[in-house]
Amino acid sequence: MTFELQHTDPASDARTGLIKTGHGDIKTPIYMPVGTDGCVKAVHFRELREQVKAQIILGNTYHLYLRPGLEILKAAGGLHKFIGWDRPMLTDSGGFQVFSLSGIRKLTEEGCQFQSNIDGSRHFFTPENVVDKERILGADIMMALDECPSGLSDYNYARESLGLTERWLDRGIRHFQETVPLYGFPQSLFPIVQGCTYKDLRQDSARYCADKGADGYAIGGLAVGEPAETMYEMIEIVNAILPADRPRYLMGVGTPWNILEAIERGVDMFDSVMPSRNGRNALLFTYEETMNMRNKKWEMDFSPIDPEGCETDRVTSRAYLHHLFKAKEILAMQIGSIHNLAFYLRLVSDARHHIEQGDFVQWKSSVTAQMLDRIAGDSYL
Repeated sequence: MTFELQHTDPASDARTGLIKTGHGDIKTPIYMPVGTDGCVKAVHFRELREQVKAQIILGNTYHLYLRPGLEILKAAGGLHKFIGWDRPMLTDSGGFQVFSLSGIRKLTEEGCQFQSNIDGSRHFFTPENVVDKERILGADIMMALDECPSGLSDYNYARESLGLTERWLDRGIRHFQETVPLYGFPQSLFPIVQGCTYKDLRQDSARYCADKGADGYAIGGLAVGEPAETMYEMIEIVNAILPADRPRYLMGVGTPWNILEAIERGVDMFDSVMPSRNGRNALLFTYEETMNMRNKKWEMDFSPIDPEGCETDRVTSRAYLHHLFKAKEILAMQIGSIHNLAFYLRLVSDARHHIEQGDFVQWKSSVTAQMLDRIAGDSYL
Protein backbone atom coordinates (compact mmCIF):
# COMPACT_ATOMS: atom_id res chain seq x y z
CA MET A 1 0.00 0.00 0.00
CA THR A 2 1.19 3.50 -0.82
CA PHE A 3 -0.15 6.95 -0.02
CA GLU A 4 0.27 10.07 -2.15
CA LEU A 5 -0.50 13.41 -0.48
CA GLN A 6 -2.11 15.50 -3.23
CA HIS A 7 -3.56 18.76 -1.87
CA THR A 8 -3.52 20.67 1.41
CA ASP A 9 -6.02 23.31 2.45
CA PRO A 10 -4.43 26.75 2.94
CA ALA A 11 -6.54 27.57 6.00
CA SER A 12 -6.55 24.25 7.88
CA ASP A 13 -4.90 20.83 8.14
CA ALA A 14 -7.39 19.29 5.69
CA ARG A 15 -5.78 17.40 2.83
CA THR A 16 -6.53 15.07 -0.07
CA GLY A 17 -4.60 12.01 -1.05
CA LEU A 18 -4.57 8.75 -2.97
CA ILE A 19 -4.13 5.33 -1.37
CA LYS A 20 -3.04 2.60 -3.78
CA THR A 21 -3.80 -1.01 -2.83
CA GLY A 22 -3.74 -4.36 -4.58
CA HIS A 23 -7.51 -4.11 -5.08
CA GLY A 24 -7.63 -0.56 -6.39
CA ASP A 25 -7.18 3.09 -5.47
CA ILE A 26 -8.89 5.05 -2.69
CA LYS A 27 -9.32 8.83 -2.92
CA THR A 28 -9.11 10.54 0.46
CA PRO A 29 -10.72 11.82 2.57
CA ILE A 30 -12.90 8.72 2.52
CA TYR A 31 -15.76 7.19 4.49
CA MET A 32 -15.76 3.37 4.64
CA PRO A 33 -19.10 1.52 5.05
CA VAL A 34 -19.02 -1.05 7.84
CA GLY A 35 -19.59 -4.65 6.78
CA THR A 36 -19.05 -6.36 10.13
CA ASP A 37 -20.16 -9.87 9.11
CA GLY A 38 -19.07 -9.66 5.49
CA CYS A 39 -21.98 -7.48 4.38
CA VAL A 40 -23.17 -3.92 4.82
CA LYS A 41 -26.56 -4.44 6.43
CA ALA A 42 -29.53 -4.15 4.05
CA VAL A 43 -27.39 -3.08 1.06
CA HIS A 44 -26.42 -5.19 -1.96
CA PHE A 45 -22.87 -4.89 -3.29
CA ARG A 46 -24.22 -3.56 -6.60
CA GLU A 47 -25.84 -0.70 -4.70
CA LEU A 48 -22.62 -0.11 -2.78
CA ARG A 49 -20.72 0.21 -6.05
CA GLU A 50 -23.20 2.12 -8.20
CA GLN A 51 -25.21 4.30 -5.79
CA VAL A 52 -23.24 4.57 -2.56
CA LYS A 53 -20.00 4.67 -4.59
CA ALA A 54 -18.05 2.94 -1.84
CA GLN A 55 -14.34 2.68 -2.57
CA ILE A 56 -13.47 0.49 0.44
CA ILE A 57 -15.49 -1.41 3.05
CA LEU A 58 -14.74 -2.89 6.47
CA GLY A 59 -14.94 -6.38 7.89
CA ASN A 60 -14.47 -7.41 11.51
CA THR A 61 -12.01 -10.11 12.51
CA TYR A 62 -13.82 -10.98 15.74
CA HIS A 63 -17.20 -11.59 14.12
CA LEU A 64 -15.89 -13.32 10.99
CA TYR A 65 -13.65 -15.60 13.05
CA LEU A 66 -16.70 -16.74 15.03
CA ARG A 67 -18.96 -17.02 11.98
CA PRO A 68 -18.55 -18.33 9.30
CA GLY A 69 -15.08 -19.24 10.62
CA LEU A 70 -11.56 -19.14 9.24
CA GLU A 71 -11.66 -22.61 7.67
CA ILE A 72 -14.49 -21.59 5.34
CA LEU A 73 -12.96 -18.19 4.57
CA LYS A 74 -9.57 -19.70 3.73
CA ALA A 75 -11.16 -22.37 1.53
CA ALA A 76 -13.01 -19.58 -0.33
CA GLY A 77 -9.74 -17.78 -1.03
CA GLY A 78 -10.23 -15.01 1.52
CA LEU A 79 -12.95 -12.55 2.38
CA HIS A 80 -12.91 -10.73 -0.99
CA LYS A 81 -13.80 -13.91 -2.88
CA PHE A 82 -16.17 -15.20 -0.22
CA ILE A 83 -18.40 -12.12 -0.43
CA GLY A 84 -17.76 -11.14 -4.06
CA TRP A 85 -16.20 -7.72 -3.39
CA ASP A 86 -13.35 -6.74 -5.73
CA ARG A 87 -12.45 -3.35 -4.23
CA PRO A 88 -10.22 -2.56 -1.24
CA MET A 89 -11.10 -3.82 2.21
CA LEU A 90 -10.00 -3.14 5.79
CA THR A 91 -10.38 -5.46 8.76
CA ASP A 92 -10.51 -4.39 12.38
CA SER A 93 -8.61 -6.59 14.83
CA GLY A 94 -11.48 -7.15 17.23
CA GLY A 95 -10.03 -4.81 19.86
CA PHE A 96 -13.19 -2.73 20.07
CA GLN A 97 -15.25 -5.88 20.56
CA VAL A 98 -12.94 -6.76 23.44
CA PHE A 99 -13.90 -3.40 24.94
CA SER A 100 -17.61 -3.81 24.29
CA LEU A 101 -17.67 -7.38 25.69
CA SER A 102 -16.04 -6.33 28.98
CA GLY A 103 -18.41 -8.50 30.99
CA ILE A 104 -17.32 -11.74 29.30
CA ARG A 105 -13.59 -11.21 28.66
CA LYS A 106 -10.31 -11.33 30.58
CA LEU A 107 -7.17 -9.43 29.60
CA THR A 108 -3.67 -10.73 30.31
CA GLU A 109 -0.19 -9.87 29.08
CA GLU A 110 -0.46 -12.76 26.63
CA GLY A 111 -3.75 -11.68 25.10
CA CYS A 112 -7.50 -11.63 25.60
CA GLN A 113 -9.74 -14.52 26.60
CA PHE A 114 -13.41 -14.02 25.84
CA GLN A 115 -16.68 -15.84 25.50
CA SER A 116 -18.46 -15.92 22.16
CA ASN A 117 -21.56 -13.76 22.07
CA ILE A 118 -23.08 -16.43 19.80
CA ASP A 119 -22.76 -19.65 21.81
CA GLY A 120 -20.73 -18.87 24.92
CA SER A 121 -17.66 -20.82 23.75
CA ARG A 122 -14.27 -19.59 24.98
CA HIS A 123 -11.59 -18.15 22.69
CA PHE A 124 -8.20 -16.51 23.06
CA PHE A 125 -6.85 -13.65 20.92
CA THR A 126 -3.17 -12.76 20.92
CA PRO A 127 -1.35 -10.15 18.81
CA GLU A 128 0.18 -12.99 16.80
CA ASN A 129 -2.91 -15.08 16.14
CA VAL A 130 -4.91 -11.96 15.23
CA VAL A 131 -2.32 -11.26 12.50
CA ASP A 132 -2.77 -14.87 11.35
CA LYS A 133 -6.54 -14.43 11.28
CA GLU A 134 -6.27 -11.22 9.28
CA ARG A 135 -3.87 -12.91 6.85
CA ILE A 136 -6.58 -15.50 6.22
CA LEU A 137 -9.22 -12.80 5.74
CA GLY A 138 -6.88 -11.13 3.24
CA ALA A 139 -7.91 -7.48 3.65
CA ASP A 140 -5.68 -4.83 2.11
CA ILE A 141 -5.39 -3.02 5.45
CA MET A 142 -5.16 -4.83 8.78
CA MET A 143 -5.46 -3.38 12.29
CA ALA A 144 -3.14 -4.33 15.13
CA LEU A 145 -4.72 -5.82 18.26
CA ASP A 146 -5.27 -3.19 20.94
CA GLU A 147 -7.30 -2.57 24.05
CA CYS A 148 -9.88 0.19 23.73
CA PRO A 149 -10.55 1.50 27.25
CA SER A 150 -13.55 3.64 28.05
CA GLY A 151 -13.14 7.32 27.35
CA LEU A 152 -13.95 7.88 31.03
CA SER A 153 -11.15 5.63 32.34
CA ASP A 154 -8.98 7.04 35.11
CA TYR A 155 -5.38 7.98 34.36
CA ASN A 156 -3.73 4.97 35.96
CA TYR A 157 -5.90 2.49 34.09
CA ALA A 158 -5.42 4.39 30.81
CA ARG A 159 -1.63 4.35 31.29
CA GLU A 160 -1.56 0.61 32.05
CA SER A 161 -3.84 -0.11 29.12
CA LEU A 162 -1.64 1.89 26.76
CA GLY A 163 1.44 0.01 27.92
CA LEU A 164 -0.30 -3.28 27.16
CA THR A 165 -1.40 -2.03 23.72
CA GLU A 166 2.17 -0.95 22.91
CA ARG A 167 3.64 -4.31 23.92
CA TRP A 168 0.97 -6.07 21.88
CA LEU A 169 1.83 -3.81 18.94
CA ASP A 170 5.50 -4.83 19.03
CA ARG A 171 4.54 -8.50 19.01
CA GLY A 172 2.00 -8.01 16.24
CA ILE A 173 4.44 -6.12 14.00
CA ARG A 174 7.12 -8.76 14.56
CA HIS A 175 4.72 -11.53 13.54
CA PHE A 176 3.41 -9.52 10.60
CA GLN A 177 6.99 -9.17 9.32
CA GLU A 178 7.56 -12.92 9.75
CA THR A 179 4.47 -13.90 7.72
CA VAL A 180 3.32 -13.28 4.16
CA PRO A 181 -0.02 -12.59 2.42
CA LEU A 182 -1.85 -15.73 1.34
CA TYR A 183 -3.62 -14.63 -1.85
CA GLY A 184 -1.07 -12.69 -3.91
CA PHE A 185 -2.13 -9.20 -2.76
CA PRO A 186 -0.04 -6.99 -0.45
CA GLN A 187 -1.33 -6.21 3.04
CA SER A 188 -0.53 -3.35 5.41
CA LEU A 189 -0.72 -3.30 9.21
CA PHE A 190 -1.83 -0.07 10.92
CA PRO A 191 -0.88 0.61 14.56
CA ILE A 192 -3.64 2.18 16.66
CA VAL A 193 -3.02 5.27 18.78
CA GLN A 194 -4.70 5.04 22.20
CA GLY A 195 -4.43 6.99 25.46
CA CYS A 196 -8.03 7.94 26.27
CA THR A 197 -8.40 11.70 26.75
CA TYR A 198 -5.04 12.29 28.45
CA LYS A 199 -2.80 14.59 26.43
CA ASP A 200 0.51 13.09 27.53
CA LEU A 201 -0.65 9.52 26.92
CA ARG A 202 -1.96 10.41 23.46
CA GLN A 203 1.36 12.09 22.64
CA ASP A 204 3.36 9.11 23.92
CA SER A 205 1.21 6.69 21.94
CA ALA A 206 1.42 8.75 18.74
CA ARG A 207 5.23 8.90 19.00
CA TYR A 208 5.44 5.19 19.75
CA CYS A 209 3.30 4.32 16.73
CA ALA A 210 5.02 6.82 14.43
CA ASP A 211 8.39 5.25 15.21
CA LYS A 212 7.18 1.97 13.70
CA GLY A 213 7.32 3.34 10.14
CA ALA A 214 3.95 1.81 9.22
CA ASP A 215 2.04 2.38 5.97
CA GLY A 216 -0.67 4.21 7.89
CA TYR A 217 -1.99 4.89 11.38
CA ALA A 218 -5.32 4.61 13.16
CA ILE A 219 -6.64 6.77 15.98
CA GLY A 220 -8.75 4.65 18.30
CA GLY A 221 -10.53 5.04 21.59
CA LEU A 222 -12.51 8.17 20.72
CA ALA A 223 -16.27 8.69 20.48
CA VAL A 224 -16.62 6.32 23.45
CA GLY A 225 -18.22 8.72 25.91
CA GLU A 226 -16.06 11.86 25.88
CA PRO A 227 -17.39 15.30 24.76
CA ALA A 228 -16.97 16.14 21.08
CA GLU A 229 -14.63 19.05 21.81
CA THR A 230 -12.35 16.74 23.77
CA MET A 231 -12.31 14.33 20.83
CA TYR A 232 -11.30 17.15 18.47
CA GLU A 233 -8.52 18.18 20.86
CA MET A 234 -7.15 14.63 20.96
CA ILE A 235 -7.18 14.46 17.14
CA GLU A 236 -5.15 17.67 16.95
CA ILE A 237 -2.63 16.39 19.51
CA VAL A 238 -2.15 13.09 17.68
CA ASN A 239 -2.01 14.46 14.14
CA ALA A 240 0.66 16.97 15.17
CA ILE A 241 2.91 13.92 15.72
CA LEU A 242 1.85 11.30 13.15
CA PRO A 243 3.75 11.45 9.82
CA ALA A 244 2.11 13.74 7.27
CA ASP A 245 2.99 11.38 4.42
CA ARG A 246 0.89 8.49 5.77
CA PRO A 247 -2.92 8.15 5.93
CA ARG A 248 -4.64 8.74 9.27
CA TYR A 249 -7.73 6.71 10.10
CA LEU A 250 -10.17 7.86 12.80
CA MET A 251 -11.99 4.76 13.99
CA GLY A 252 -15.73 4.67 14.63
CA VAL A 253 -16.56 8.38 14.10
CA GLY A 254 -19.31 9.54 13.62
CA THR A 255 -21.88 12.19 12.58
CA PRO A 256 -21.41 14.17 9.34
CA TRP A 257 -20.24 17.22 11.32
CA ASN A 258 -17.82 15.07 13.36
CA ILE A 259 -16.30 13.89 10.09
CA LEU A 260 -15.94 17.41 8.70
CA GLU A 261 -14.32 18.62 11.92
CA ALA A 262 -11.87 15.72 11.78
CA ILE A 263 -11.07 16.36 8.11
CA GLU A 264 -10.26 19.95 9.04
CA ARG A 265 -7.78 18.53 11.56
CA GLY A 266 -6.01 16.29 9.04
CA VAL A 267 -7.85 12.94 9.19
CA ASP A 268 -8.10 10.95 5.94
CA MET A 269 -10.21 7.84 6.66
CA PHE A 270 -13.41 7.19 8.60
CA ASP A 271 -15.81 4.40 9.46
CA SER A 272 -18.98 4.37 11.52
CA VAL A 273 -22.13 2.27 11.81
CA MET A 274 -24.12 5.49 12.32
CA PRO A 275 -25.30 6.09 8.73
CA SER A 276 -26.56 2.55 8.15
CA ARG A 277 -27.93 2.06 11.67
CA ASN A 278 -29.72 5.42 11.62
CA GLY A 279 -30.97 4.73 8.11
CA ARG A 280 -32.51 1.45 9.21
CA ASN A 281 -34.22 3.36 12.01
CA ALA A 282 -35.75 6.08 9.81
CA LEU A 283 -33.20 8.85 10.58
CA LEU A 284 -31.84 10.31 7.35
CA PHE A 285 -29.00 12.83 6.99
CA THR A 286 -29.02 15.56 4.35
CA TYR A 287 -27.28 18.91 4.00
CA GLU A 288 -30.57 20.66 4.72
CA GLU A 289 -31.78 18.70 7.75
CA THR A 290 -31.85 15.38 9.56
CA MET A 291 -35.21 13.77 8.86
CA ASN A 292 -37.15 11.33 11.04
CA MET A 293 -39.14 9.57 8.35
CA ARG A 294 -41.68 8.23 10.84
CA ASN A 295 -42.91 11.77 11.52
CA LYS A 296 -46.38 12.56 10.20
CA LYS A 297 -45.02 15.72 8.50
CA TRP A 298 -43.80 13.53 5.59
CA GLU A 299 -47.14 11.81 5.01
CA MET A 300 -48.14 14.10 2.12
CA ASP A 301 -44.66 15.17 0.97
CA PHE A 302 -44.25 13.77 -2.54
CA SER A 303 -40.89 15.40 -3.20
CA PRO A 304 -37.79 13.20 -3.59
CA ILE A 305 -35.92 12.12 -0.47
CA ASP A 306 -33.00 14.21 -1.71
CA PRO A 307 -33.11 15.68 -5.23
CA GLU A 308 -29.30 15.99 -5.22
CA GLY A 309 -28.71 12.48 -3.90
CA CYS A 310 -28.27 9.03 -5.40
CA GLU A 311 -30.71 7.37 -7.82
CA THR A 312 -32.76 5.86 -4.99
CA ASP A 313 -33.10 9.32 -3.42
CA ARG A 314 -34.28 10.89 -6.64
CA VAL A 315 -36.95 8.31 -7.50
CA THR A 316 -38.35 7.70 -3.99
CA SER A 317 -40.70 10.23 -2.42
CA ARG A 318 -40.61 11.15 1.24
CA ALA A 319 -44.26 10.18 1.55
CA TYR A 320 -43.58 6.71 0.17
CA LEU A 321 -40.62 6.14 2.49
CA HIS A 322 -42.73 7.37 5.42
CA HIS A 323 -45.38 4.82 4.47
CA LEU A 324 -42.79 2.01 4.26
CA PHE A 325 -41.46 2.75 7.73
CA LYS A 326 -44.95 2.96 9.20
CA ALA A 327 -45.78 -0.37 7.55
CA LYS A 328 -42.51 -1.85 8.87
CA GLU A 329 -41.49 -2.98 5.40
CA ILE A 330 -37.93 -4.25 4.94
CA LEU A 331 -37.59 -2.02 1.87
CA ALA A 332 -37.71 1.01 4.18
CA MET A 333 -34.51 -0.11 5.90
CA GLN A 334 -32.84 -0.70 2.54
CA ILE A 335 -33.73 2.73 1.20
CA GLY A 336 -32.75 4.47 4.45
CA SER A 337 -29.40 2.69 4.51
CA ILE A 338 -28.62 3.42 0.86
CA HIS A 339 -29.49 7.08 1.31
CA ASN A 340 -27.35 7.64 4.40
CA LEU A 341 -24.35 5.74 3.07
CA ALA A 342 -24.51 7.57 -0.24
CA PHE A 343 -24.76 10.88 1.63
CA TYR A 344 -21.63 10.09 3.65
CA LEU A 345 -19.69 9.26 0.48
CA ARG A 346 -21.03 12.43 -1.14
CA LEU A 347 -19.98 14.41 1.95
CA VAL A 348 -16.33 13.30 1.80
CA SER A 349 -16.28 13.72 -1.99
CA ASP A 350 -17.55 17.27 -1.60
CA ALA A 351 -14.96 17.88 1.11
CA ARG A 352 -12.25 16.67 -1.26
CA HIS A 353 -13.50 19.04 -3.96
CA HIS A 354 -13.44 22.05 -1.64
CA ILE A 355 -9.98 21.19 -0.33
CA GLU A 356 -8.80 21.16 -3.95
CA GLN A 357 -10.55 24.48 -4.55
CA GLY A 358 -8.97 26.03 -1.45
CA ASP A 359 -12.24 27.00 0.25
CA PHE A 360 -12.81 24.00 2.52
CA VAL A 361 -13.06 25.93 5.80
CA GLN A 362 -15.71 28.32 4.49
CA TRP A 363 -17.74 25.50 2.94
CA LYS A 364 -17.42 23.29 6.02
CA SER A 365 -18.51 26.09 8.35
CA SER A 366 -21.55 26.82 6.19
CA VAL A 367 -22.83 23.25 5.82
CA THR A 368 -22.06 22.32 9.43
CA ALA A 369 -23.99 25.32 10.75
CA GLN A 370 -26.90 24.41 8.52
CA MET A 371 -26.98 20.75 9.56
CA LEU A 372 -26.68 21.53 13.27
CA ASP A 373 -29.28 24.29 13.10
CA ARG A 374 -31.88 21.90 11.73
CA ILE A 375 -31.40 19.31 14.50
CA ALA A 376 -31.45 21.79 17.39
CA GLY A 377 -33.76 20.46 20.08
CA ASP A 378 -33.95 16.94 18.64
CA SER A 379 -32.98 14.13 21.01
CA TYR A 380 -32.15 11.37 18.57
CA LEU A 381 -28.54 12.42 17.85
